[in-house]
Amino acid sequence: MSTVEDYVARIEGTCGAEKDVIVIFKYEKKEEAIARILKKAELKNNLSGIIYELTFKGVSFRVYSSGKAIFRSIKNRETLNEILAGLLF
Repeated sequence: MSTVEDYVARIEGTCGAEKDVIVIFKYEKKEEAIARILKKAELKNNLSGIIYELTFKGVSFRVYSSGKAIFRSIKNRETLNEILAGLLF
């Protein structure tokens, strides 16, 4: 069974009330990760297929075609992991 770590290369930034967290997907898995996220999250805006503005369970975030995602206002690492697991599986 796959885990979040199978898709995520690294996570940058700190969690907190008004902090943004950058998730960088593994190069070899980024296309699959983006496809899964686009299926499950609600698309708010699509900027030329390069930047997707999405929401999932009340969390607003952007996904870039380069394999990077920026989640806004993530309070802790557990919340981020729950959101990623919901999006990827």
